[in-house]
Amino acid sequence: QVQLVESGGGLVQAGGSLRLSCAASGRTLSNYRMGWFRQAPGKEREFVAAINNSAGRTQYADSAKGRFTISREYAENMMYLQMNNLKPEDTAVYYCNARVDQNYWGQGTQVTVSS
Repeated sequence: QVQLVESGGGLVQAGGSLRLSCAASGRTLSNYRMGWFRQAPGKEREFVAAINNSAGRTQYADSAKGRFTISREYAENMMYLQMNNLKPEDTAVYYCNARVDQNYWGQGTQVTVSS
């Protein structure tokens, strides 16, 4: 069983930055793909960024390219999302995801960007 806990969300003005964290427990996830998704009110959950196993290959949604950076601290079973130059359209609940024997999700952390 894998548990994921996100933190770091909050209210920020447009152009500001936030760093989200995802703490994983229950299993070492260094051999598995992890990622960030987000869901805005009235919209479906969408992919933001992902990072593969210990090889560290990354993938980003077009909306995140050039502004967001995903990273992992494998020894600590942690994942991060550095978000810069935030825009109001980035407002959403951000979820941590791990693809192991099944998809695991955290409870989400709210990010609100004011204009």
